Amino acid sequence: MPQTRLEVGDKAPAFSLPDADGNTVKLSDYKGRKVVVYFYPAASTPGCTKQACEFRDNLAELNNAGLDVVGISPDKPEKLAKFRDAEQLTFPLLSDPERKVLEAWGAYGEKKMYGKTVQGVIRSTFVVDEKGAIAAAQYNVKASHTATKITRFISEFGG
Repeated sequence: MPQTRLEVGDKAPAFSLPDADGNTVKLSDYKGRKVVVYFYPAASTPGCTKQACEFRDNLAELNNAGLDVVGISPDKPEKLAKFRDAEQLTFPLLSDPERKVLEAWGAYGEKKMYGKTVQGVIRSTFVVDEKGAIAAAQYNVKASHTATKITRFISEFGG
């Protein structure tokens, strides 16, 4: 089955998911604002921790540039709460254990891992504009390049 890949200009697929505290967060909550939506494989793993901490450390600058941040993974809310608390994350982490949102955004499917083709979360980052359209779509991003991407998002989409 071919994977969906979102492109600039596409309408961002709607979502309504529980956060680390079980509260429902919807994409429509961000209407009128730009939001960085990023998908990551698993809370508390080295790459995902590095990525989340880069967003945390740059959050004020992102917010000042008019960009909110939301992270989505297949982890259950309880695991997200532990991750958030351990890393002092101050942006919503959303739970998608059935991977419906991950699939709708093209962030779940075949990927290469240690030279093997496996099914899993494809680390991906998007910017959704004020009207709900995809302004940037990046698949197979490297956790170690998050700070560089954040700087680019601020310069391209900020303000």
